[in-house]
Amino acid sequence: MIPPLLDTNILIYALTDDRRAAQAHLLLSKPFIISVQALNEFANVARRKLGMNWAEIQAATDDICTLATAIVPLDRECNARALDLAARYNFSVFDALMIAAALQAGSGQCLSEDMQHGLQVDGRLTILNPFLDVLE
Repeated sequence: MIPPLLDTNILIYALTDDRRAAQAHLLLSKPFIISVQALNEFANVARRKLGMNWAEIQAATDDICTLATAIVPLDRECNARALDLAARYNFSVFDALMIAAALQAGSGQCLSEDMQHGLQVDGRLTILNPFLDVLE
């Protein structure tokens, strides 16, 4: 069974003192896959909002990649699938790239705080918000 794909917000919370950090650490301790899109978004947010320097971002990215079961690349097929998903489900292009990567890898779950919890995509993938219990 292919593990869930983790969205960028999980990576970011793991580096903060936010109340969601403990749950993010737990998710990173279990098998997961990640997309290159998440790594790109992580680098952008880490630099702009967390104030990390490039060496810190590279080290964190290396650590994430070491923990991940697989890293799904962005390629033409993933891009085409993402554009189709964006049109059919009204996702942003960036969210659609995450979902497309999860589908391309054969994962049945995408863990994200930013998308609709419980949404079934193409009858093969469920979006789940792993922070619902933390936020109550």
